[in-house]
Amino acid sequence: MLIYAKQPINYIIKNHPDRIKTLYLAKEIEKKEYSRLMKMNFEIKRIPSDAAGKMCKNASHQGILAEVDEFKLHNYQSFLGSEFVLVLSGLTDIGNIGAIVRTAYALGVDAIIACGVKKLPFEAILRTSTGSLYDMPFALETNIYNAMNDLKMSGFTTYGADMNGTDIRDIQIKQKRAVFLGSEGEGLSSRVISKLDKLVSIKMSHKFDSLNVSVAGGILMDRMRL
Repeated sequence: MLIYAKQPINYIIKNHPDRIKTLYLAKEIEKKEYSRLMKMNFEIKRIPSDAAGKMCKNASHQGILAEVDEFKLHNYQSFLGSEFVLVLSGLTDIGNIGAIVRTAYALGVDAIIACGVKKLPFEAILRTSTGSLYDMPFALETNIYNAMNDLKMSGFTTYGADMNGTDIRDIQIKQKRAVFLGSEGEGLSSRVISKLDKLVSIKMSHKFDSLNVSVAGGILMDRMRL
C-alpha cells in the first residue's frame, strides 16, 4: 500500500517502522533526521516532486510517501471476548471512517466491525486515521445481523446511535457493550434498530438536526468509557 503526508508516515515511523518497505522523500529534510531514518530497516529513495505527485495521483503528499505492508483484517468473531466494540453500519466515507478509527483507538475501543460493505480502501483509511489503523483490530462482515447475533450471544449489550434514543447521559452502561453507528445519510435501518437493546442519543443545547457521524461517534465512545 502507498500512503503519503507527514502525520500518518511519522506515526508509522515511530510506532510501526517494521511495516515500512520503502520511504520516498520528495523534499529535503534535516541531516540529523535523514541520518536517523537511514539507521532504520527500510529503504529510502529520493524522488522528484513531480514523480511523487504521479505516485499519489497529485494529492498533497507534503514531500513524503511510503510503501507499507498491507493491512490485515481480523475475523470479527475474535472480538467476542472483548468488552467495547464499535460496529459501523453501511459507512463508506473514508474521512469519517479514518476519524472514527483514530478516535476509537484514543478512547479505548477494543475493535471495530464494518458491516454492510464488501470492501473498503484501507490504503486511504490508514492515511486518514493518521496511521492508527495499524493499532485497531478491524473486521469486515457483510451481514450485520450475523455480527449482532454473535455479539448478543457473547453477552454484549447493543446500543444504537439514533436521534430518538435516550440521552446517553441517562444510560447505565454495561461492561460488555457494542455501539452501532449508521451511515451519514441513512442512519441505522429500522430493522437494525428493532433488534438493538437500547437506542442512545446526544441531546443538543440548541436546535440542530444532527452531528457528523465521526463527531457523534466520538462523543458516544467517550461517554461509554468505563
